[in-house]
Amino acid sequence: MKHYVFTLILTATLTFALTWVVWRVSMRYKLYPGIRERDVHKNPTPRLGGIAMFLGVVGAFALSTAVPYFHIFWDRPERNWAILGATFLIVVVGVADDLWDLDWFLKLGAQILVAWIIVAPGGVQIYSLPFGASKTVVSGWVSVIVSVLVIVVAMNAVNFIDGLDGLVAGVVLIANGVFFAYTYLLARDFEFSSYSNLAAFIAIALMGACLGFLPFNWNPARMFMGDGGALMLGLLMAVSAILVTGQLPAELVSDNDRFGRSQLLGAFIPVLLPIVVVLLPLLDFGLAVVRRMSKGKSPFSPDRKHLHHRMLDMGHSDRDAVLIFYAWTAVVSLSVLLMYIGTTAGWPGLYWPGIVFFVAGAVPCLLVTLLPSRRTPRGAASTEPERKSVV
Repeated sequence: MKHYVFTLILTATLTFALTWVVWRVSMRYKLYPGIRERDVHKNPTPRLGGIAMFLGVVGAFALSTAVPYFHIFWDRPERNWAILGATFLIVVVGVADDLWDLDWFLKLGAQILVAWIIVAPGGVQIYSLPFGASKTVVSGWVSVIVSVLVIVVAMNAVNFIDGLDGLVAGVVLIANGVFFAYTYLLARDFEFSSYSNLAAFIAIALMGACLGFLPFNWNPARMFMGDGGALMLGLLMAVSAILVTGQLPAELVSDNDRFGRSQLLGAFIPVLLPIVVVLLPLLDFGLAVVRRMSKGKSPFSPDRKHLHHRMLDMGHSDRDAVLIFYAWTAVVSLSVLLMYIGTTAGWPGLYWPGIVFFVAGAVPCLLVTLLPSRRTPRGAASTEPERKSVV
């Protein structure tokens, strides 16, 4: 655990320092776009925070090459280089979009390309799904398509919620904290040879990057992560989830005698938890796609009807809305994590602590969500100096 803690501190410190440098350079040379109609901030603000976050993650990977504890996931260096190379490309595309507003079709093509680099040459694929008492094996070409789709959806889902100061950085920080705990418990329960694995390392590196960037991104933000940062976070979160869920030995998940797991719920939780930690971005993404396509528009056409916009229009301040999103992310993800822990108990599994935690957390979250501390006319929130709406 101490190696992970050191990685977290190093990545956060490096990202913080690099964000300050990028911010100073951006302000000096006016590397920021003008205010767009759909934006909800008043003053031009640099959107290049993704550069600093990416370099922070690269620093974490560079550290891992010098630490013997992390050598276990360098046994396939081509996989790591594919991940880093693809991440670099998506950051470049995101930064270009932040500066010049690229066509959505070009961005989607770039996302598919970087996902393919990770899936095909890198070998990070969903080979099987541990459903029930049997293993659902995915054929070669289906594995590639499904894996690419998962990565592309995750990138856009995270990017879609990047609309308020500190929202994405905080949500991803919480989600990866829960996901790291999950991977750590998974290594213990399935008696892996080491607690060191690439999925856990990526999760801790993303936590460090978000932690170091958040002081510059908290309201009122001096720096936005932009598409470069949001797409990078979605990409690496999808990769870490695939590394765990898509390659988890199904016979271990369905081993009822050994782990006392329910044949239904217990087998689904290892697949469900990586999805739940990004439930908020996925929900916003799904609603946006349905909303736009129902009007005959492109699913990537920008609008001002995301969940965070609706929160502002209900009367929530930007900080209140962000904290509410943090709370929902923590409640949902931690409740499923507690249910996973309960699967190690005897038949049929000890799920009630997770259910009780969810109910106890969801009720106050729902009340706070529906009863804002102040009320303003619908759309009045657009006059506040808030975060931009990316898409």
